[in-house]
Amino acid sequence: MSLEGAGGGRWTRRGEWLEATPGKVITGAEDKEAAIDKWLLETVRMPEKLHVRLRREGGIQWKGDRLRLALFPEKEAGIEPIWEEVQVLHEDDFCLVVHKPAGVAVHPDGSGKGVTLDHLVAAHYASTGESIAVRHIHRLDKDTTGPVLYAKNEFAQLVLDEEMREKTISRLYVAIVKGKVSPGLKVIDQPIGRDRHHAARRRVSPGGQQALTRIVGREPLNEATLLHVQLETGRTHQIRVHLSHAGHPLIGDELYGEGGAGTGIGTNKPEFGRQALHGESLTFRHPWSGEKLEIIDPLPDDMERLRDQLSGKSHS
Repeated sequence: MSLEGAGGGRWTRRGEWLEATPGKVITGAEDKEAAIDKWLLETVRMPEKLHVRLRREGGIQWKGDRLRLALFPEKEAGIEPIWEEVQVLHEDDFCLVVHKPAGVAVHPDGSGKGVTLDHLVAAHYASTGESIAVRHIHRLDKDTTGPVLYAKNEFAQLVLDEEMREKTISRLYVAIVKGKVSPGLKVIDQPIGRDRHHAARRRVSPGGQQALTRIVGREPLNEATLLHVQLETGRTHQIRVHLSHAGHPLIGDELYGEGGAGTGIGTNKPEFGRQALHGESLTFRHPWSGEKLEIIDPLPDDMERLRDQLSGKSHS
């Protein structure tokens, strides 16, 4: 593959090696090794610990006008491949984004039971003939649908992990909640901690971790509201906890649907087979090029039907 980008510039993959052509910034330098190091650390944003290791192992080579980097070594998947269909939303030599269906966890829980998204991604890599470690960058709840980002090499993993820490990876969700959400509810800035009385639950708690959720769009429905929600932090169950605390639990959310004031749809029993939450888009910078990528994951059929039901439309 050969790509042009604003970060690392033009590059070509040759087996385990990436070949880049940085141009005069290195070819015109008196001290080429120093210029290479500066370019890798400052322009390409290569993590320092990876740079040190590649230098030590001979993984950085200058050949003519080309810089060769050992960025694609073969790695064990680290998890057993399980051959089921996986929907790929984006893939290149650095990143993979796949759709996570409802009822599938991202990674194993230690019980040894159940098929996870990581198992399916391992099989996808195997089907392409590549030996790649399975490295998810973020997670979704088991019953939440949406895009999940995977790094296909150590360089991508280190860069994307740092972007997660810096909160520069943007995740936009669609949530269908009970009741009419006031137009004035735009930001929920409430700390989230564990619930002492329920091991699986989280709750708004003064002693919890800082958590901020933004409501960036809304669509009124019959006794419900479709919300477009953006996370600025990634606490466990954050959207579910925050919206339930605000009196608008997600439709179908058995864990947080009890006791929400102003839900407006009869009882608080779920009317949907899972919590009505979907990741509609994922935006991040490509680890090598720095290009902004926005990956869209269309609303799944079950949530489309729910929206139509609550807006008075009928499905034939």
